[in-house]
Amino acid sequence: MKSYKNIILSINKKGIAKIILAEPSTYNALSFKTILSLIEIFKKLNLDNKVKVIIIEGQGRGFCAGHDLKEIRVLKRKSEYQKLFNKCSELMLNIVNHKKPVIAKIHGAAFAAGCQLVASCDLAYSDSKAIFATPGVNIGLFCSTPMVALSRKVNRKKSMEMLLTGEPITAKYAKEIGLINDFFISSKLDKEVTKIANLISSKSNLVLAIGKEAFYKQLEQPMKQAYTYASKIMTENMMKKDAIEGINSFIEKRSPVWKNK
Repeated sequence: MKSYKNIILSINKKGIAKIILAEPSTYNALSFKTILSLIEIFKKLNLDNKVKVIIIEGQGRGFCAGHDLKEIRVLKRKSEYQKLFNKCSELMLNIVNHKKPVIAKIHGAAFAAGCQLVASCDLAYSDSKAIFATPGVNIGLFCSTPMVALSRKVNRKKSMEMLLTGEPITAKYAKEIGLINDFFISSKLDKEVTKIANLISSKSNLVLAIGKEAFYKQLEQPMKQAYTYASKIMTENMMKKDAIEGINSFIEKRSPVWKNK
């Protein structure tokens, strides 16, 4: 697979892909180049049948500081700003619409678009000292695109508090409001995230893809429509070989052998 100057990508034998943002000098800021690289990587991993789950993390002192403000400062035209924010939105949608579950592994700070990246991932785990913020309001640039992901993971009052004040929140509070799943002491973070990734990787790729797509689609629907849609999806899922294998293996008290069909 192609190597990237600003990102480290690896895939282990269990099908766990690890994406490491590797620009610690900018606190792993989401520069235009980094965004384009991430979009390309996620698209490739989506087509790789060997990949079962993806972990994204940051190198150096923290996870991600958000957009590169030095890069933004030199942009002049409205079209340049629009292109940058459109591409960042495309990246987040790639994560949400990805066939593979994506886990954010956070240490240090996850600010602005970095916080958006955390909220866009399916699961998120941090160390106990991590902090999260949407601080755009402090520099006259409201975190409007991070707001989209944040407000779909955190309730309205808590989202607005983060967006209007720009103040950072702790890992403990981030867990309480649903921005992250859990937090651990730094020495245990890698072990705990690996444990979750290994557990997910033991499932059928096909079933995970079916379930992830259905999860996000039904959230946008009224309840009656969501049940109709979910019933249809579950019926289609039942026709897959992996559903038959899973039920048979449970009844026969043995481990399933997934065919991803």
